[in-house]
Amino acid sequence: MTHILIIGAGECGARAAFCLREKGFRGEITLVGAEEHLPYERPPLSKDALLLGHAPKLVSDAARYLEAGITVLSGISAENIEPLGKTVRLSDGRNLAYDQLLLTTGARPRPFPGQNPVAAASGTRIRTLRTHGDAVAIRAALQPGTHLAIIGGGFIGLELAATARKLGARVTLVEGLPRILSRGVPEELAAVVAERHEAEGVEILCGVKIRGLEENREGATILLEDDSTIAADLIVVGIGAIPNIELARDAGLAIDNGIAVDACLRTSVPDIFAAGDCCSFPLSHYGNRRLRLEAWRNAQDQGQLAAANLLGAEETISAIPWFWSDQYELTLQIAGLADGAAQTVRRDMAEGAFILFHLDAGGRLIAASGIGPGNTVARDIRLAEMMIAAGIHPDPSALAAPDTKLKTLLAA
Repeated sequence: MTHILIIGAGECGARAAFCLREKGFRGEITLVGAEEHLPYERPPLSKDALLLGHAPKLVSDAARYLEAGITVLSGISAENIEPLGKTVRLSDGRNLAYDQLLLTTGARPRPFPGQNPVAAASGTRIRTLRTHGDAVAIRAALQPGTHLAIIGGGFIGLELAATARKLGARVTLVEGLPRILSRGVPEELAAVVAERHEAEGVEILCGVKIRGLEENREGATILLEDDSTIAADLIVVGIGAIPNIELARDAGLAIDNGIAVDACLRTSVPDIFAAGDCCSFPLSHYGNRRLRLEAWRNAQDQGQLAAANLLGAEETISAIPWFWSDQYELTLQIAGLADGAAQTVRRDMAEGAFILFHLDAGGRLIAASGIGPGNTVARDIRLAEMMIAAGIHPDPSALAAPDTKLKTLLAA
């Protein structure tokens, strides 16, 4: 019987496993994950799961895996791949043979420079946020009046700041660059987010250089280059993620800012595919530019695409990058990649919401970025995403006019 082995039991790996069954695969499927939990969704960890202390939001419960005939090996990691023999050695000593292998090994938090990664994962006063266990430990430390210091002004750091304020903690956020959300978020949107956090009492320090971190039983301290310090009860480091490529690299797979795959998610080694946060891929909508995405929808999309191509579909990546973040009552959504835009058009909407449309030098829509309360911008961002995929060259004045329905531009 044909055996498809999936290494990495997160959102991407789980979606791929179920999609294989939905597409009629009747062979053996094994899903291997290092965490003790069944596959769960990570976005809630900096939001509801942290705020309410929820159990992990599972992709599916144990009964559904059993019903689908998917074997889940939890609390077990893969230690070695033998591509020629098509076997994987597991941490419990077993060797699993496979016919096809899918790597969905994800990414891990980037430790602060000079910080031991093992200590970062197990520290009590200096932590990172990636797993449910991380969220549980951080939640336990966030009591009313607790001082939380966050290093990094990206989505994770800001979402954590918003959640911590709801829990009554005092928050200081330190960002080394001149502004928050400098990676992929236009300055106009970032300014709205910063203003909202400051209104909530979050202290945001940008352009600040850190020379070290110290931890003791009572708390932790950020040592700044100007010799000043920030003392806190807890420090959370949120300065990006590192793709988990070691297993692939040691097996001889090509690496390029992640496990390098082609447009079908196939690696450089026959019968091995990779998907999700761990891989870099070419995107045709942006001149086959190679990129790596750490995003919930990308994990879902690529899990489904990998399943199709493991079964011989030869489908190529077509999804437009999409990101979102919830902070307080605000939702930020971005479709596409705005860097390289030659023109930006603003559309003002109800309730203070607005969308920025980004066009290239030829007038083609390449990205749209919006922010507003609740789902104010969601529908138009979705339509903009479809316009980007269709390669539309919209009239900038029509984009700017609030009464112009984007659906008419898409149809045209």
